[in-house]
Amino acid sequence: MRLITVATCVTLASAGMASAQTASASRTTVITAARMIDVVAGRVIEEPVIVVTDGRITSVVGRNGGRPNIPADAQRIDLPGKTLLPGFIDMHVHLAGSARIRGYRSLEYTDVFPVTLGVGNARDMLQAGFTTVRNLGSADYADVALKQGIEGGFYPGPRIVPATWSFGATGGHCGGSNLLPPSYKDQTERGVNGAEAVRYQVRENRRFGAEVIKVCATGGVFSKNTEPGQQQMTADELKAAADEAHMLGLKVAAHAHGAEGIKAAIRAGIDTIEHASLIDDEGLRLAKERGTWLSMDIFNTEYTQREGAATGALEENLRKDREVAQVQRDNFGKAVRMGIKLVFGSDAGVMPHDTAAGQFATMVQFGMTPMQAIQAATTNAAQALGRERDVGAIAVGRYADIVAVDGDPLADIRVLERVSHVVKGGVLEKGAGE
Repeated sequence: MRLITVATCVTLASAGMASAQTASASRTTVITAARMIDVVAGRVIEEPVIVVTDGRITSVVGRNGGRPNIPADAQRIDLPGKTLLPGFIDMHVHLAGSARIRGYRSLEYTDVFPVTLGVGNARDMLQAGFTTVRNLGSADYADVALKQGIEGGFYPGPRIVPATWSFGATGGHCGGSNLLPPSYKDQTERGVNGAEAVRYQVRENRRFGAEVIKVCATGGVFSKNTEPGQQQMTADELKAAADEAHMLGLKVAAHAHGAEGIKAAIRAGIDTIEHASLIDDEGLRLAKERGTWLSMDIFNTEYTQREGAATGALEENLRKDREVAQVQRDNFGKAVRMGIKLVFGSDAGVMPHDTAAGQFATMVQFGMTPMQAIQAATTNAAQALGRERDVGAIAVGRYADIVAVDGDPLADIRVLERVSHVVKGGVLEKGAGE
């Protein structure tokens, strides 16, 4: 099959409403490249030909797989010399946040400012190859607003799985701001006390658009007057969150740094443990036995330590980050060796969103093979989301969410930090005109 460059075959708007219009006008698209990574089988397919109809993949064949039935008027996206992978999935982001604004500096901005940040951050993540993200916590339902804007074609961005408000115990991480005196208590209060309060908050979040529930089982790094190792939600409260979310058909994620809080969350039936920094051997065994997913953000500490003071982060925040960083990375290596289920979660917003792909190399540095790191951000993440029929692999029936890179990511994982083309739902979002 003759390969023609994108410049001569494709005239597509790179983003926004124009992309949505292009998608509706062109029903069938054919994508070709030099090779493709099949993340489900863990192998490389040479000279793939991918046929897309109405945004979903209808055929995938390799060099020896015969010729698919391609309509004469099909749109072409031909990428000679490129390697194709499924669009990346980041399981832990904060689109309506900025790595440059921490601590008291955040009080300088209006209530709606985070949504304006989210528009640019969503674009940056899509351009970096992340076609699906799970937004784990956003004040004022900003992540739902961003999802609506992207799906409406008003601006470009990934598919968003929103959690809306994250919540935790009163006085704890995610329990409401305490940067100002009690007389300034504001509407960000999301502290819960008791199982019934937890159930109410789960229902309230779902009512206004949550597709995943985020609870905070322990203290955190970027909150004031909490400690990461301290459990802050009871076993009954965590079980209420899991039971209520599951009854409503939702997954539930638990922010949990400390060993006891992690184990309580796993026993409660929480689906994914975020950070898992101080997990102990018993917690690792529990995660393995229960099939609980761990999402460990082992990349972002360099940014926090290098730039944190300039962003306004409190010295308390920087101290806590220093204390958990290496322990978390060591525990990540243990989890890899034990065969525990792991997904890619960067906590983008702690560091700039356009640098999230840097986590791939860190995951390899601390124990994963390149294929395992890629699978963590594709097929594993799709399974943890419960959306493996839609995303996470270049496979028949799934959305045509595809990225292209130069070189071989199985030989040099860092090529994933330099995505040249991004296709979302069969529409070229990055790389047109090259």
